[in-house]
Amino acid sequence: MGEISTKVLVLGGGPGGYVAAIRAGQCHLDTVLVEGTRVGGTCLNVGCIPSKALIHAAEAYDHARRQEKTLPFGLKVQKPSIDFAKTIAWKDGIVARLNTGVAGLLKRNHVNILRGHGVMLDGKTCRVETDTGPETIRAEHVILATGSVPTPLPSLPFGSNVISSTEALSLAKVPETLAVVGAGYIGLELGTAFAKLGAKVTVVEATDRILPLYDAELTRPVARHLATLGVEVLTKAKAVGKSKKGDALVVEVGGGKREIYAQTILVAVGRKPLTEGWGLEQIDLTMSGPFIAIDERCATSMRNVWAIGDVTGEPMLAHRAMAQGEMVADIIAGERRVFDKVAIPAVCFTDPEIVSVGLTPAAARAAGHQIQTGVFPFQASGRAMTLAAEDGFVRVTARADNHLILGIQAVGAGVSELSAAFGLALEMGARLEDIGGTIHAHPTLGEAFQEASFKTLGEALHI
Repeated sequence: MGEISTKVLVLGGGPGGYVAAIRAGQCHLDTVLVEGTRVGGTCLNVGCIPSKALIHAAEAYDHARRQEKTLPFGLKVQKPSIDFAKTIAWKDGIVARLNTGVAGLLKRNHVNILRGHGVMLDGKTCRVETDTGPETIRAEHVILATGSVPTPLPSLPFGSNVISSTEALSLAKVPETLAVVGAGYIGLELGTAFAKLGAKVTVVEATDRILPLYDAELTRPVARHLATLGVEVLTKAKAVGKSKKGDALVVEVGGGKREIYAQTILVAVGRKPLTEGWGLEQIDLTMSGPFIAIDERCATSMRNVWAIGDVTGEPMLAHRAMAQGEMVADIIAGERRVFDKVAIPAVCFTDPEIVSVGLTPAAARAAGHQIQTGVFPFQASGRAMTLAAEDGFVRVTARADNHLILGIQAVGAGVSELSAAFGLALEMGARLEDIGGTIHAHPTLGEAFQEASFKTLGEALHI
């Protein structure tokens, strides 16, 4: 058994963990990163990156099929087809490139990567089972970045034809029929992609509408596009198990039971923090429900033990974990910092995309604000017209007294790329006049942000 002493131990190599390790290395802190599989975590290997690759491929194929029939701008495509095995290989190639890149960044910043399953023995000691035998790491500071895992349903345990998002991204072929349990962002992103690839998709959602974390105004365009793709959506429906033959999903809906034939059943009802199997019980940290409790510095209840990312609660987003990891490394290096973000962008890569930063109008009113709201539809955007993507809008919410922007939401093709501008506006404390007075390039979708701000001020130019 070998022993390693280090300043910083990072348990978990996902977005939060590897960013924390890189920043710690940049701060000249002796750092060891423990990762059981490949660096990059869920996001890079079986989440954000591969899913967006699959979504892009599905969109390209669906676009080609639509051109065969509609010819809106004279493009003629005959009998498009897709080699799904090559699609998966292309996706895997992207993941491999990014894996190599992250590993290279860690090495460049002198981070020692220890590959193996790590278990905390106490708040300063970790035992790692590696291919060459066990290693014991003793550290002054420990950063817990263990992430999250898909949440199973007791009535539909993972296995056989019941899969999570992880398996959905590595299917050997497109299923002829797919039932998706859960109409949150994971279920709808993947369900939409497989519908575009040719699967007959049925979505089952327990609440009364899709994407329940977003307001109905934002989700209507998504619902319209699902209908266009032939996706059947059942709301107020509960998945209760498989049929006796195992070839159908049994759903309670409308006071009765219905069987939905499905080659594959994707359960996408959320994710839960990974708090088991790595020794949390040995360090006895204060918990906040299922999550590790942290303060504004990501400090846990034990001195010099820090926690970041999904294991600490919502929002379970890679960019939140990255920001926390970078901050914690700076704190360990001696900086005085706290996690005091005005807004963390949330993006749903459905068709069309949804982005939300800050407060919605309803949330702003609930917080006691007197507000003004303005909406600019993409139907009035020259750029959206040239993209043949006019469904959607940008909406701005601001305080009525001083015009401080409280929240920005958008739905439309490619609006995820506007999230940086939206987030920057809130973090900088921008007012409607600041956005209105900023020259936005024409023709771009970003102009809709300026136009929505003008609309909120009562000074709309193009509507």
